[in-house]
Amino acid sequence: GLVLGIYSTEKDEGAAQFTSAGDAFDRLVSGKLRELLSVCGPSLKKGKTRIFHGLHQDFLSVVVVGLGKKNAGVNDQENWNEGKENIRAAVAAGCRQIQDLEIPCVEVDPCGDAQAAAEGAVLGLHEYNDLKQKKKPVVTPQLHGSAESEAWQKGVIYAEGQNLARYLMEAPANYITPIKFAEHIEQKLRSFSNVKVHIRPESWIATQQMGAFLSVAKGSAEPPIFLEIHYLGGANTNDPPLVFVGKGVTFDSGGISLKPSSGMDAMRADMGGAATVCSAIVTAAALNLPLNIIGLAPLCENMPSGKANKPGDVVRAKNGKTIQVDNTDAEGRLLLADALCYAHNFNARAIVNAATLTGAMDVALGSAATGVFTNSSWLWTHLYEASILTGDRVWRMPLFEHYTKQVTDCPLADLSNIGKYSRAGGACTAAAFLKEFVTASHWAHLDIAGVMSNKDEVPYLRKGMAGRPTRTLVEFAARLSQDSHN
Repeated sequence: GLVLGIYSTEKDEGAAQFTSAGDAFDRLVSGKLRELLSVCGPSLKKGKTRIFHGLHQDFLSVVVVGLGKKNAGVNDQENWNEGKENIRAAVAAGCRQIQDLEIPCVEVDPCGDAQAAAEGAVLGLHEYNDLKQKKKPVVTPQLHGSAESEAWQKGVIYAEGQNLARYLMEAPANYITPIKFAEHIEQKLRSFSNVKVHIRPESWIATQQMGAFLSVAKGSAEPPIFLEIHYLGGANTNDPPLVFVGKGVTFDSGGISLKPSSGMDAMRADMGGAATVCSAIVTAAALNLPLNIIGLAPLCENMPSGKANKPGDVVRAKNGKTIQVDNTDAEGRLLLADALCYAHNFNARAIVNAATLTGAMDVALGSAATGVFTNSSWLWTHLYEASILTGDRVWRMPLFEHYTKQVTDCPLADLSNIGKYSRAGGACTAAAFLKEFVTASHWAHLDIAGVMSNKDEVPYLRKGMAGRPTRTLVEFAARLSQDSHN
């Protein structure tokens, strides 16, 4: 199959405008493609497709996809590069059409941005069907022509990184337990000589005095794991690393503060923070980015049992602070509290944590963007600029003292794990809680609960777990590595 792009034209602008690959193919078939399109009705709208069969012996089917306006660039209202997003969506739609026709290979027009085209193709075709007997046919996308092969390959690596996170989040919790998660990541990193993976057992976690993390893990029969990854891509292995921290609750029942059963199955993806940061490091290694990155993922289940945390229990975090566990379903921040304390051992250039932390984040922003709480405008700018390129957006949220008071005013301990006004500003009080475990001057907390899954909002992702914002984390790391290079 072949996917070709076409730009939408304003009324009275005359003939449809192909990409250069589209033009070349039309000349190859003596103008038949343009002719067929002109008799098919109005010009192709953005993201829409038309299929033609038998135009050329090398291609059983040719799908023409609408790319929108030709010179679409950064849209300041939308906070993303509209041209790149249009290409991702159009190419994904075209590749799926080829898949529906059960054609095993598709050549993709780079559409002027081969990286975006590759991302659209590889993200658009991905589907978790490991456990089904009836699977969709596998389609291999490849670049049409050879002009932009380096950019195409980069796009493939970015998209495969996000697909790894999607795979980990989508797989059932009995398949991705804490130890299986860690082993899966270790296996992905095995071929890189500049990566060390440490799978830390419960005994190690105890010696680190991570009492908050252990208090969550003790409710489950699955033992906890602390996954630690060292990627040494920098020119000097002693250069301060970027430290990624990800919440890794491989299943979240809510514990004694049990969640409603409706939709609880989605809580297999409550390790989305760990999935995205670990996948970002796998991607950074594949791209050979010239910087050092450390990944930390506290992994466990949150289950209700006779050993589980009880509402009102007080636990002690690694830095000595005591925490009153008023709601056992606010467990992610307990894992992160200890992991953030540990992150300070590495003289980090910046600490960035990601977590499907609060339903309140989903209420605030929905699936449009990841909420970012940060004490560093420098860090915010880098994350924001990265997200404009990837189309996987971020939005800055407040870290006011106003919220800190709501978690430090606590009857039995230094902190409560929920804000004293219950649901008000829930994402903000959770961030304020985490801030109590951070002394680094460049720290950002990404609450990814709202972007955890996709229904139909991102057209180039199928329905299911989204693996967002993996590409933004990778792009952010790439920008940071350029900074240190310069």
